[in-house]
Amino acid sequence: MEIASKLHLIDWVVLSITLISIVAYGTYVTRKNNNVTDYIKGGNDSKWWTIGLSVMATQASAITFLSTPGQAFDSGMGFVQFYFGLPIAMIIICVVFIPIYHKLKVYTAYEFLEGRFDLKTRTLAAILFLVQRGLAAGITIFAPAIILSAVLGWDLLLLNIIIGVLVIIYTVSGGTKAVNVTQKQQMIIIFIGMLIAFFMIMSQLPANITFTKALEIAGASNKMEVLDFSFDLSNRYTVWTGILGGTFLMLSYFGTDQSQVQRYLSGKSIRESQLGLIFNGLLKIPMQFFILLIGVMVFVFYQFNPSPLNFNPGANSAVQNSKYANEYSVLETKHITIENTKKELLIDGVQKKDVQLLQELNSADAAIKQQSKEIINKIDAENDLKKIESNDKDYVFIHFILNNLPRGLIGLLLAVILSAAMSSTASELNALASTTAIDLYKRNVSSQKSEAHFVKASKWFTLFWGIIAIGVACIANLFDNLIQLVNIIGSIFYGNVLGIFLLAFFIKFIKGHAVFLAALITQAIIISVFILDWLPYLWLNLLGCALVMMFAVLLQTFVFSDKTKTSKI
Repeated sequence: MEIASKLHLIDWVVLSITLISIVAYGTYVTRKNNNVTDYIKGGNDSKWWTIGLSVMATQASAITFLSTPGQAFDSGMGFVQFYFGLPIAMIIICVVFIPIYHKLKVYTAYEFLEGRFDLKTRTLAAILFLVQRGLAAGITIFAPAIILSAVLGWDLLLLNIIIGVLVIIYTVSGGTKAVNVTQKQQMIIIFIGMLIAFFMIMSQLPANITFTKALEIAGASNKMEVLDFSFDLSNRYTVWTGILGGTFLMLSYFGTDQSQVQRYLSGKSIRESQLGLIFNGLLKIPMQFFILLIGVMVFVFYQFNPSPLNFNPGANSAVQNSKYANEYSVLETKHITIENTKKELLIDGVQKKDVQLLQELNSADAAIKQQSKEIINKIDAENDLKKIESNDKDYVFIHFILNNLPRGLIGLLLAVILSAAMSSTASELNALASTTAIDLYKRNVSSQKSEAHFVKASKWFTLFWGIIAIGVACIANLFDNLIQLVNIIGSIFYGNVLGIFLLAFFIKFIKGHAVFLAALITQAIIISVFILDWLPYLWLNLLGCALVMMFAVLLQTFVFSDKTKTSKI
């Protein structure tokens, strides 16, 4: 069956109206932003719920709603541990970061670093942000585009351009306020869409499979193991990596990444900004738990319904047209046999006596799927023209949507995915433009200009970064898992930047020369550790933060002790 045929006229209508309405609304309500405060800080009139939803929408990209259910389908609920450090980070940011930012009335997080250290440190931190967030912006466009392209047959290049252009239109027009007001609408659409998806999955399970029985089936298949207290460094997701590595990653992201800082700098007061972040801290883990639970319920659904050996239609098509077609067909037959056996085993729910057999069947199916991926990888290695991706985690949820939801709801769920892509990308472009305009252009190139000039410059920089993001999206390749890729990119840079800020806040004798050199050394080490694969990526945040602080203290004590001036703050 041609999956693209699943998109009926009503789906196109729902999808088009939703996206056009968001762009039109954001452009209209913010059309009169004429000064820098309005354009970059949203007029400083955002309420706490606007800040909270905007912060959530910035982090919850399309990758969240495509990759997270697939992650749970494949590995279970353990990924939620990644977010355990978030509430801790929110409290620290509310107590330390927000009061300082508001007191100094900064436009960007990096503006504070010049007053505390010097211009070169501010510039370095801004550049580190621009590098990692510029790459991430491209991925947030590319993630939904490549998957929708594969399952719907739409042109990938065209999708990248469409998503990028829609975001550019209202972000250039209205700046921060446009991002904030549209993200409220986008989060409402996202919440409604995900709730509908959950209830639709439950409604399509066999009549006698209640939610409790579905959880028992998932548990017997090792999908409900939320907590892992092991100290195995090779395990990416444990309680310890979440609390330690996750706290440092979240501190870095929400405390020093301009795409998030700009959301709460628009707050009407310190209290509104703090309430917005606390709202995010309280709601984010339950939201991620729920999205993972949707992925687990999709797994249960496919215990009773046929599923492809590989959810990536492009990979299946490549195999069917290759010399490995017969070998792959044998694996498909084995996969179907196992599916049918499990269906008979679970028709009345899982019984204790059947748990071991179920796990053996799951292990056998996993082995078959691994063999199928090896075949796909062979074809990919022999194909010089086009990347053929064997990893199919990111295709699981969209496959369910397109093949099992009724007309209209398919359009709504596609709108959810594209809304998430637009909301996250808009925040990133807005922050990239602000940082470029304020931290680099205004401070290093042209400071004696009117406010109208810098508003216009910010709009041009938004367009520039939008084009860059579209370009990155057009040349990107699918990684092991898209949500991991974004976090990996962040982890390479975030710990270093966080360490710079912690030095600025708490260790007053450190001056600019020491922290600047320490940051350069640390970044080189972190990149080397990542390339050599010595640590799971979440630990890079803690390592980067610790190294830059240690090197700065040593350099200040033994090298620059008599060569720096007293801090301005």
